[in-house]
Formats: sequence, structure tokens, C-alpha cells
Amino acid sequence: MKKIVTIEGMSCGHCAMRVKKALEEVPGVTLATVELVNGKAEVEGDGLDANMLRGAVVKAGYQPVSILP
Repeated sequence: MKKIVTIEGMSCGHCAMRVKKALEEVPGVTLATVELVNGKAEVEGDGLDANMLRGAVVKAGYQPVSILP
């Protein structure tokens, strides 16, 4: 399963790494790739819960705009 998360508020590589780490801590996530330039994260794993992904981004200090399957 793969989800694309659009994120606002990231402005540097450190921001992207912080979001990546937060997403990788969500249960079921096997891989998270964050692209600073377009403000998106690609998350792969089993049984991904959109609310948990959203919460991880918020906890990292950024605003999730959308999560697409």
C-alpha cells in the first residue's frame, strides 16, 4: 500500500528529515520518502492509517494538507 501526503511548512532539509522520521515511526510504515521541493511524502507499508500519518506530520510541527491513496 502506498499513500502520498502533501505537507505545508517545510522549508529546509532538516524539516524534511524530521517529517521522514516521524512518518517512519507510524505503525505499518516500511518506507517514507520526503521531497522538500514539492512538499510531498510518499509512504509505503501495510495497513496505513491516514489519521495516524496526519498525526505524525502534525507532531513533527508541520501541516498535512491531503493524503491520497
